[in-house]
Amino acid sequence: MKNTGSVPPELPSDSSQHVPDQAPPLEVGQAGRAIDSDRGRVFPCENCGADMEFHIGQQSLTCAFCNHVQQINLDPAAAVQEQDYTAMLAHIRELRQVSEDQQAGVNEARGHSEQTHQEIRCESCGGNVEFYGTLTSSSCPYCGVPIQLENAHRNEPNRISVDGLIPFRIEKQIAQRNLGLWIRSRWFAPNSFLKDGVSGKFNGVYLAYFTYDSMTFTAWSGQRGNTYTVTVGSGQNRRTETRTHWTPVSGTFQRFFDDIPILANSGMNREFIEALEPWPFQDVVPFDQRFLAGMMARTYDIELDDGFAKAKSRIDGMIENEVRSRIGGDRQSISSIKSQMSALTYRHLLLPVWLMAYRFHGRTYQIFINAATGEVQGERPYSAWKIAFASLLGVILAVLIFVWMSDGKSTISN
Repeated sequence: MKNTGSVPPELPSDSSQHVPDQAPPLEVGQAGRAIDSDRGRVFPCENCGADMEFHIGQQSLTCAFCNHVQQINLDPAAAVQEQDYTAMLAHIRELRQVSEDQQAGVNEARGHSEQTHQEIRCESCGGNVEFYGTLTSSSCPYCGVPIQLENAHRNEPNRISVDGLIPFRIEKQIAQRNLGLWIRSRWFAPNSFLKDGVSGKFNGVYLAYFTYDSMTFTAWSGQRGNTYTVTVGSGQNRRTETRTHWTPVSGTFQRFFDDIPILANSGMNREFIEALEPWPFQDVVPFDQRFLAGMMARTYDIELDDGFAKAKSRIDGMIENEVRSRIGGDRQSISSIKSQMSALTYRHLLLPVWLMAYRFHGRTYQIFINAATGEVQGERPYSAWKIAFASLLGVILAVLIFVWMSDGKSTISN
């Protein structure tokens, strides 16, 4: 019977990572929790006072009014360190135990609903900017000034602080070009879709991610199958059969998994989001709010341990693939896989994505573009007649191959 192994909630204590004296703050409670900060954050131009935005091409803050540029100078020696997962998980449990009654009392006093709602007064025009759910960075709907919640990603009580981010690298024009190439490569899409493309508004958003590292030790056993052919029967009953010779095999191996990314936001199509990988984690920089100016951003609503469960599932799948590779042969049969995980660490990162929703023949579709690499993934319509034509062509080819092989066998027997 196959045994994929498991990791109990009490994680290994032999992690080689340093455990901080005081764990960083983290989230406790429901995903739609109110953010305590009442302050909004903007970046005024030091030349004219207007609010600056992050310019992707220049990788700096720029002013749309006077074209002033303010460089984002980062310490070249600064690194985004891995955090001890075991220590953080213990800290989470402690806070959950203490905060359940407190959170219930706060929600009752404030009259919270399931949907978090917070308003920030725009210092530029005086309008109210609304933040719902996990949204932490947006712009004023009245004057367009970019505005952020001040402590949504760092130094917020009861939340895991963001360690770093990958800045936007792909400008909107390049994202639009990549989208056009993606559309033209969809052969099974309707001709009108290929001709007209899509129109809609691109939204640049930083999505919340947890990435996980783990050293694994795996013991496995199974059988290697090598196929061979034999000729049986005689006369008209003479035929060739394919058989498999099975050999028992087993072994052990170690493997380190680095930066397994798990989206920490709900409401996204995970199939398309995962297809945006790989992410250039070598480009991660320490968190700086200036990179968020003018962009949308979300904080996490999937907890650290829930994200780890998803990461472990992915790791288990990769370990199984490696076991099959080590078994070798033409076929593989796995009897057992037992894995242990240690040195567990994580990082809380913000990763950049261009989002677009468009309508085609009355239905809404979503497009996701990796704003660090340009990779495009998303939904698209299908042409029923193209699919039917391809299916019919496949049947015709199968019949022709069958007839050709039958004629060949008749010639050999004669």
